[in-house]
Amino acid sequence: MLRENDDVPSHFHETGAAPHIVGFSPPEITRRHVAAWNGMVADTVQLVRREPFEYGFHGTDHLLIASERVERYDGETLVEGLPKSSARNLNRKLTFVPAGHRFSGWQTPRALARVAYFYIDPRAPLLDPALGFGEAEFKPMIFFFDRDLWDTTMKLKAQVESPAFGGQSYSEALSLVLLHELLRVNNGGAAHEPMLHGGLAVWQQKRVADYIEEHLADDVPLATLAGLANLSPYHFSRAFRQSFGMPPHRYHISRRIERAKCMLADFSLSVTEIGLQLGFSESSAFTATFRKFTARTPTDFRRSLQ
Repeated sequence: MLRENDDVPSHFHETGAAPHIVGFSPPEITRRHVAAWNGMVADTVQLVRREPFEYGFHGTDHLLIASERVERYDGETLVEGLPKSSARNLNRKLTFVPAGHRFSGWQTPRALARVAYFYIDPRAPLLDPALGFGEAEFKPMIFFFDRDLWDTTMKLKAQVESPAFGGQSYSEALSLVLLHELLRVNNGGAAHEPMLHGGLAVWQQKRVADYIEEHLADDVPLATLAGLANLSPYHFSRAFRQSFGMPPHRYHISRRIERAKCMLADFSLSVTEIGLQLGFSESSAFTATFRKFTARTPTDFRRSLQ
């Protein structure tokens, strides 16, 4: 087993053991412990400063993320193939990013996060070739909880931070259990629970988010969104907030403002035109809403782009 404190060992990049890992910007806000064995690299990350940061990953390994403690005032997380999530309390949540999928996000942390990342090489001989792990087609999953999978990740995390406790053979045995658990969850194992009990299923999140993006300038009734998810308006509102971290109407407006930021980069459009195209009846209403979400006016934001 290999282990290093405070940063990622350079020889991981040289030998190919970990060609890509989750990057942080700024990088100095984290303390990292890394270990590698039999086709798997584990990276435990501790946030050391409470300040806004960005993160990202795109590689040829599967990535399993165990968010032991993650609480944020604001932020977004994106796993390619799924809607963005603005959920704020991510304690004891798991995320799975299949090989080749992009993972990125930003946040303003409320607490000093503790996260474990597990990079799994699908091409490596992972102790049991008969398992068929390398041939499995994995789907992306964001912020879910499965007790058996969680318990295994925490045992592996403990091995990274205190390797003398069980030794490499124990870590390798746990990694094999981890692969079995991932296959079970990917195949719809009963122990898999969606993020925050009562939240929307992945297909519901995608259908609703796509509809909102296509109708940003429209006033979309709550009943319409609820119908897309096959839920009553009451249950839909609660489930939407669980999944997206905010009520449907606020999410809709926040997406309008994000679109407005892109449109403000086109200097051929006036601020008034942009507001009208996004469904604001008056320029003053657009300005007031934009300021509420960004703490600056559209004109000030545009100036910052010049």
